[in-house]
Amino acid sequence: MNSSYQIGQEQDGKAIWKFLISELKPKGKFLTPFNIISIPIMLLGLVLIVIRFWKGIGAITNLTQEVPWGLWIGFDVVTGVAFAGGAYVLTFMVYILNMHKYHSIVRVTVLNGFLAYVFYAGALLLDLGRPWHVINPIIGNSFGTSSVLFLVAWHFLLYMIAELIEFSPAIAEWLGARKARKILSGMTIAAVIFGITLSTLHQSGLGALYLMAKDKIHPLWYSEFIPVMFFVSSIFAGLSMVIFEGSISHRVFFRQISEKNQQAQHGIVLGLARICAGAMFAYFFLQLLVFIHGQNWHLLNTPMGLWFLLEMLGFVMLPMILFYVSYRTGNIRLVKIAAILAMLGVILNRLNVTVIGFRWEMAIRYVPSWMELVVTLAVIFTEIWISDG
Repeated sequence: MNSSYQIGQEQDGKAIWKFLISELKPKGKFLTPFNIISIPIMLLGLVLIVIRFWKGIGAITNLTQEVPWGLWIGFDVVTGVAFAGGAYVLTFMVYILNMHKYHSIVRVTVLNGFLAYVFYAGALLLDLGRPWHVINPIIGNSFGTSSVLFLVAWHFLLYMIAELIEFSPAIAEWLGARKARKILSGMTIAAVIFGITLSTLHQSGLGALYLMAKDKIHPLWYSEFIPVMFFVSSIFAGLSMVIFEGSISHRVFFRQISEKNQQAQHGIVLGLARICAGAMFAYFFLQLLVFIHGQNWHLLNTPMGLWFLLEMLGFVMLPMILFYVSYRTGNIRLVKIAAILAMLGVILNRLNVTVIGFRWEMAIRYVPSWMELVVTLAVIFTEIWISDG
């Protein structure tokens, strides 16, 4: 009995390994333009990461005591988390509001959101001068349990677990574990509700981290409503990313998609465009109220004021109008253009708060080194490789 049981286990193990290896093999051409560009950058990024942990953060970054948070926080973490917001928005729409029209894209969106959080957590470790102290904000050491950083750390950790539970039925189905899939599927709704609550808290919590930097952030981007702005912008940022990723997948697998599924996909994209238009209108209106309340009219006739107008008019109001027009006319191409502009607008806003508008009055400004840029691109390319693989 024991020998036959062991033989059965070995056979099952070999079958699983064969299955995993077959799934990890490239499904198409290997020498594509994207691969040719991304592979050298990822390899160089890996070398730079080794140097960073070997010689310290100052070896490859331009960070200082005056500007301790730079590109890796502003883009990899603060901006990246906003783009991962599509997971909590879509799960809320499908599982809470019963908008089953979008059910077909929930699984892949949750997976991409989970992978994004894993990679951004890794990017956060890169930015810590002493990475082994990452446990401190989680246990409240040095910061205290009443600090915003303590809350964000726990929101981040628990939300990754919630997203893993949400996606776990697909993993069980992939491995052929029917009983495990049934149990995990029963936990989905609870994980969704828990995840939505956590996501709304930490999206705004990231903005709350900058409330203590009132004297360091330019007045056009600082307000006590930064947490609210971060939360609202994460809605259309996440959905714009879903539209962008979906358009790439649709282009790659166009010949394998039936005409019926293409029409359904168009309906989903137009529905997301409508939601984005509404969310962007709310965001633009709130920004306008904050600006009027702050009485910062005199700052518009300055270089930073013109930069602010470019952000608000070119990357908020314009894509908002394009989303609305594309929904009314059924123009899919216009939706994609609007999504790209909206994503650029979110990147611009987050960088204005965290990098460009941070300590803007200093004689010597922080400018990311080329090595910081390479590591950032390496993180992004690696995530794309894994999520699309």
